[in-house]
Amino acid sequence: MGGSAGTGGITGTGGKGGSGGTTPPDASAGTGGTTAPDGSAPAGSWWKPVAGLSWQWQIGGGTIDPNLAVDVFDIDWEEDASVVAQLHQAGKKVICYVSVGSWEAWRPDASSFPAAVLGNDYPGWPGEKFVDIRAQALRDSMAKRLDVCKTKAFDALEPDNMDVFSDNSGFPLTQTDGVDYAKWLATECHARGMAIVQKNASEITANIRSVYDGALTEDCYNDGWCADMQAYIDANKPVFACEYTSNIFTAACAWGKPKKYSFILKSLDLNAPVTFCP
Repeated sequence: MGGSAGTGGITGTGGKGGSGGTTPPDASAGTGGTTAPDGSAPAGSWWKPVAGLSWQWQIGGGTIDPNLAVDVFDIDWEEDASVVAQLHQAGKKVICYVSVGSWEAWRPDASSFPAAVLGNDYPGWPGEKFVDIRAQALRDSMAKRLDVCKTKAFDALEPDNMDVFSDNSGFPLTQTDGVDYAKWLATECHARGMAIVQKNASEITANIRSVYDGALTEDCYNDGWCADMQAYIDANKPVFACEYTSNIFTAACAWGKPKKYSFILKSLDLNAPVTFCP
């Protein structure tokens, strides 16, 4: 089994909620141009990740260890550009975590969101509210966050809470609204030279899989819906699968590893400790 990330390295800024090595050729930037000096993909091209990549998900703060033997790091969008640069120097690809379906009071741009786009409170997360994904003002705010990800040279986007349409958001959102927003996000990311992975929202996979570069799931094995993301694996795109339930993790690995699902075990705080499949 894997273990927790070691001490030393880059100190993370926090957010919601082995030995080193170089990234293998199949984790490099995709077609359409060469990798830019800062490690990012040039405009008009973006990273094309493949199924089976190893990863670390760390948006809860703590030490970000660039020597952890994984291909991909998923970290918070507020992390400094120097953190992204050090991960690139260590041969890693870096995903930018952004909540696209909620407003968070602690974010530096929180005051720029118009009151009209803020909906019901997000259960269990004080200071967080659902947002109206149909509103142009909301999309304008999210586009600015994507600009930050691009400026910091992130390789891809993790759009958290993109399934807001299925929650009690306070707005009459439909699945069609969710698909439209998801496609808009993909277009915006690709225009900035970044990939994008689908975050949960398995009910819209069939509608968006052709324009998404992979998926990221939470407890899909524990809750019995990993197969809903099989279309990504079939297209040789990654499914970064995080489980929070330790007593099923061995079974998840036994099921998923031969299929190239990328399982890790994390605690809900998403700090540095991580367990990998054997």
